[in-house]
Amino acid sequence: MELDHLAVTAADLEQGADWVARALGVVPGPGGAHAHYATHNRLLGLGPGLYLEVIAPDPAAPRPAHPRWFGLDRAGAPRLGNWIVRVPDLAAAVAAAPEAGVAVPLSRGDLNWTIAVPPDGSLPLDGGYPTLIQWGPGTHPAGRLPDLGLRLLALDILHPRADALRARLHALSDPRVSFVPAAAPALRARIATPDGEKLL
Repeated sequence: MELDHLAVTAADLEQGADWVARALGVVPGPGGAHAHYATHNRLLGLGPGLYLEVIAPDPAAPRPAHPRWFGLDRAGAPRLGNWIVRVPDLAAAVAAAPEAGVAVPLSRGDLNWTIAVPPDGSLPLDGGYPTLIQWGPGTHPAGRLPDLGLRLLALDILHPRADALRARLHALSDPRVSFVPAAAPALRARIATPDGEKLL
């Protein structure tokens, strides 16, 4: 398991991008659309192999017949809403963690990936358990983004079941990721920027 990207979820993409720009002092760049889930995004690099996406429902796309991913059918004000971890074998990872959802193959241009999404579009364990992704051959999105000097310093997973999550995710040996006991699930990221450390 490796940390792949963080997602700021929002009801409106530009509002989400503005929220990130105010928080980090850097404006997210262009992203793309996800026709299957009727969403679109904007992106920021966080260093090698890691990026931040701002994602929201796409008002220009027909509403899908199934729930959108990342809980976006219920998205409200922008927030750090999800964390995504890449795995070498998504089928095996989903078999070991059924709450992660079902494998959905997707593509955009020359990017191909398979991602685990619960059938109801929710976040596994209210975001305490990461969304799992397996990329196909080719370039990872982070490799295409300009280096604007942003680096993830720490990611806190706040959750009532923090100790259980830590034990279950022992394969994620990233010193930046911490599981913190809390009354309600939430995410908190500390990011180095050209203007100093900032929080999302």
